Amino acid sequence: MSIPFIDLKTQYQRVESSVRAGIDAVLDHGAYIMGPEIAELEQRLSSFSSVRHAVGCASGTDALVMALMALEVGPGDAVFTTPFTFMATAEAVALLGATPVFVDIDPVTFNIDPDDLRRRIGEIKDTRKDLTPKGVITVDLFGQPADYDRIEPLAHNNGLFLIVDAAQSFGATYKGKPVCSLGDVACTSFFPAKPLGCYGDGGMVFAHNDEMRKLLVSIRVHGMGDDKYENVRLGINGRLDSIQAAVLLAKFAIFPDEIVKRQQVADRYAALLSGIDGLTVPTVAPGNTSVWAQYSVLARDAAHRERLMDMLKAADIPTAIYYPKPLHLQKAFAGLKYAKGDLPICEAIAGRIFSLPMHPYLTEQDQQAVAEALRG
Repeated sequence: MSIPFIDLKTQYQRVESSVRAGIDAVLDHGAYIMGPEIAELEQRLSSFSSVRHAVGCASGTDALVMALMALEVGPGDAVFTTPFTFMATAEAVALLGATPVFVDIDPVTFNIDPDDLRRRIGEIKDTRKDLTPKGVITVDLFGQPADYDRIEPLAHNNGLFLIVDAAQSFGATYKGKPVCSLGDVACTSFFPAKPLGCYGDGGMVFAHNDEMRKLLVSIRVHGMGDDKYENVRLGINGRLDSIQAAVLLAKFAIFPDEIVKRQQVADRYAALLSGIDGLTVPTVAPGNTSVWAQYSVLARDAAHRERLMDMLKAADIPTAIYYPKPLHLQKAFAGLKYAKGDLPICEAIAGRIFSLPMHPYLTEQDQQAVAEALRG
């Protein structure tokens, strides 16, 4: 029997009664969009994240778009971000007419490299008079926080905002602080495969002050003012479904325990996989915690990766590659004129990385099977 890459079925067995009760409550009151569950979810998750406000929305992508709109991003603006992530991060920038500027990554954490960020900001200021540096979007890849002690002052000292893309890291901490309490705004996703996921799409934006919350609430519903038929700005249809909020409330009750279990799985992997020739296991920077959205390892090179993945496939063990083609080389961003070799660390990592099964319910026996397959 195949080991599940992400095991939502076992998790559902644990929360079935509360999920069903939450959904039944929505069916009873009939407020299917923006019902009372949304306000309750916003309160619980803002408290958990040690931030003043949370604004639920329809997806992680909508969370990014809403944050960028609230920060008045538009044509002529440059927003610095990583190319080693899912399309949504840079796509949200481009959808508003702004220009994503890609920054290379740290070879250990795979997060945005502060040194290269400094260089790219200088390049845009010195050579691109058609662009105005506006902000930075970090991505806490695979659940590990970026280097905020270096990135945040670098952004603010250059007059740039900082958005924390915590789509994969909700629940992680940076030097004791919840990741969604960092930056000017933080965004997360509740896609089903995320550490805290619903049974559809959903997202959330975290804000520190009343004015930002007011802007986000307006943008979420077509730029509404005091009344939904009074439109004071352009917005989007970013509302969150009540059923998805009910699911999230049920799953959030066990989320702290699942974070602990994810760390236990990661620790077992580190012990079991140590010493495998040519295989590098992930590490978390001192003082930080990861929620291990994925457990991604590095092979020696692309050929070695193919051999290892074939060995796992033969043992009926699933794998995945995040992300095989970095964003700066994607056709959608061909107009930005990046070429192969422009971001060498990112490109090298993309040719070596692959991910193993990772979820809170992965047994030691299953992990031993993964290790045995990798050892050949």
